[in-house]
Amino acid sequence: MLSYQTGAPGAPLLEVESETPVPTGSEVLIKTVACGVCHSDIHLHDGGFELGGGKILNVGREGHVLGHEIFGEVIAVGPDAQDVAVGDRRVVYPWIGCGECAVCLRGEEHLCTPGRALGIVAAGGFATHVLIPHSRYLFDKGEVPDALAATYGCSGLTAYAAIKKLGELNPADEVVIIGAGGVGMMAIQISMALGIDPIVVDIDPTKLEAAQRLGVSRTFDSSDMDSAKAIRKASGGVYAALDFVGAESSVNYGLATLRKGGMLLVVGLFGGSLSLPIPFLPMNARLIQGSYVGSPEDMAELMAMVREGKIAPIDIHERPLSEASAALEDLKQGKVEGRQVLISD
Repeated sequence: MLSYQTGAPGAPLLEVESETPVPTGSEVLIKTVACGVCHSDIHLHDGGFELGGGKILNVGREGHVLGHEIFGEVIAVGPDAQDVAVGDRRVVYPWIGCGECAVCLRGEEHLCTPGRALGIVAAGGFATHVLIPHSRYLFDKGEVPDALAATYGCSGLTAYAAIKKLGELNPADEVVIIGAGGVGMMAIQISMALGIDPIVVDIDPTKLEAAQRLGVSRTFDSSDMDSAKAIRKASGGVYAALDFVGAESSVNYGLATLRKGGMLLVVGLFGGSLSLPIPFLPMNARLIQGSYVGSPEDMAELMAMVREGKIAPIDIHERPLSEASAALEDLKQGKVEGRQVLISD
């Protein structure tokens, strides 16, 4: 098998040839068909997350295989594997936990620390083959294209789980989506499928135009903080802001749009820190919450919507697996609209 592995922080990935693994027990071996490229891959490739104040959370390591948005074909199964057969083509749920801790027993494997997440802890999809611990992490995609199906394992799941945290909305509850990149565009599609008419903000006019083409009627340039005031004035303050950027500027923008009792859901991992006067928390009764990908239950619900054709597709840009390094660089430079997906030969 071939894999593209990390070397020095930020350096081009290394093409490595190794033995193809043989599944044992309940394991399933898939041949990678498609693997999406995520902003998290950039942080892991560069070796760290910016925490603000010059601090860095170091996460880089050499010899790691990135890629957690995986779609593939089953080519071998372990002797104890059930409900799966060679030839099945499946979307992979990558946020795999230990299966034994209190978090996993609550059904929240994605919050297991450190867990066994593919492309994060264990070897991921920037490779011709991926070993999956159990068939329960494989989901039928229905009739959607292979490359699009891969993106549901992270960008789709992340967007769905964040929107799900909003709970039941009243007709007057407005929702702002901050960032119309790959995950933000997926959030737009899912929110509209769920009957939400979102307000969408971004600093890039081309991304706002793309959102408008999806049917979004209200878009704002978030590089101008006056637009946050305009949103708050027009709506009386929004019920929720979903930040798919996760930068200091985007978090502060989201807070500026909220009404009393509103919630800010931070999803993106761009980096930085938040400074907030403590009295404002009880005075404004606001909820600031992080949202990290989603649970296996969330994945099952999302894929049911996908198979039923309820979620319109986002823009997908296919490129060969051998261009993994170039794809990371293009994403880092902000040259990508929609989602890049690496296609294995």
